[in-house]
Amino acid sequence: MDVSVFGTGYVGLVQAAALADVGHRVMCVDVDHKKILQLRSAVSPIHEPGLSGMLEDNIKENRLLFSTQASDAVAHAELIFIAVGTPPDEDGAADLCHVLGVAREIANLMESDRTLIIKSTVPVGTADEVLATAREELERLGKGHLQVRIVSNPEFLKEGNALSDCMRPDRIIVGTDDELAQKQLAELYAPFCRNREKLMFMDNRSAELTKYAANAMLATRISFMNELANLTEHLGADIEAVRKGIGSDPRIGYHFIYPGCGFGGSCFPKDLRALLHMAQYSGMPMRLLQSVSEVNDAQRQILFSKLAPHFPDGLRGRHIAIWGLAFKPNTDDMREAPSRYLMEALWREGATVHAYDPEAMSECRRIYGYRDDLQLCATRDDTLENADALVICTEWKNFRVVDFEYLAKKLRSRVVIDGRNLYNPEQVAGFGLHYTGIGLRHFAPQVSAS
Repeated sequence: MDVSVFGTGYVGLVQAAALADVGHRVMCVDVDHKKILQLRSAVSPIHEPGLSGMLEDNIKENRLLFSTQASDAVAHAELIFIAVGTPPDEDGAADLCHVLGVAREIANLMESDRTLIIKSTVPVGTADEVLATAREELERLGKGHLQVRIVSNPEFLKEGNALSDCMRPDRIIVGTDDELAQKQLAELYAPFCRNREKLMFMDNRSAELTKYAANAMLATRISFMNELANLTEHLGADIEAVRKGIGSDPRIGYHFIYPGCGFGGSCFPKDLRALLHMAQYSGMPMRLLQSVSEVNDAQRQILFSKLAPHFPDGLRGRHIAIWGLAFKPNTDDMREAPSRYLMEALWREGATVHAYDPEAMSECRRIYGYRDDLQLCATRDDTLENADALVICTEWKNFRVVDFEYLAKKLRSRVVIDGRNLYNPEQVAGFGLHYTGIGLRHFAPQVSAS
């Protein structure tokens, strides 16, 4: 099938690559000329494992095209994805100006019927707004005889595993009451349903809410475990033992019950705020989700609160090593990452940061620029030079195995704050390190490293 995608951000680009890889002919359009030139050369603007190779293969096969002209995309396909950004307003509501702007532009350019597939994460009722916007533009131009079909097709991608999620989805939510649109989407996604039927048809509003509900549920599990971990420390218990104990219950499972330093990224915080805004606007405030958000806000400060007491004279002039800048492994995304809250708190206290991340170094430089109190290091061990303490913010695989004897020799205050519970506290303490995790039992340093 011929498909067009408006927006080459994370969602649009990954979805386009996956559709092209199963044989569809996909054209992507974006207003960013520089990005389009990069993409035509198979240079991905984001880090996502496997994406660059998939782009290169499908560009060579002429199944994946890129343009800055909306007219090219509208002429190319009857099925058109809208995958542009929905940034939050100051009150947390999703800004729909880009989504509605694309709908208006498509209506302006179309000369025959089109099916618009909303892939952007949008508030409940957006499909109705998109349809009204497109219909209004068609009537204004004297093209009221043309049909616009609207489909709500939310994404459920995990950064760092997005291609796999696209190629082997757990479910494909399709919101529409239009029979032809249902047939079109069934044909479009047939290659992804070879092992079992994954399409779930429902009305637009239910599809829109499903996306928010899924992220809110996962965020709730994370905040629950973080709050439980904080209680665990005061009660002298071990959150890892508790986690394994409750995770063994099949009604609970092990997914998203790892305590840490708060959730970040582009989805959970934004979608939670948007859902809370929708609920408040509807006169149905969601007290549970409000608490989930408040718990996460507090958890973002936990790394600093665990580090500061080790330096009673203050952190001014101290050098703090940070391992991990991205909000999670296998991505370079630092949006609302725990590392940002920690670094900014350290800078306010006059400390200097020595940081390393396998993928997010350029993103960190883009955000913070060049400053005297930020040193981006070539390796994780380089961060330890003249460092007073180490803080782990992201659970990258290459942080899991550490020479603790070497660590004890390098860190002047022998302090390790582990926001991801990567190590065994008793083992680490055996090397003379002051090790603190999230909800873990504390063991005093047992030996002095020479």
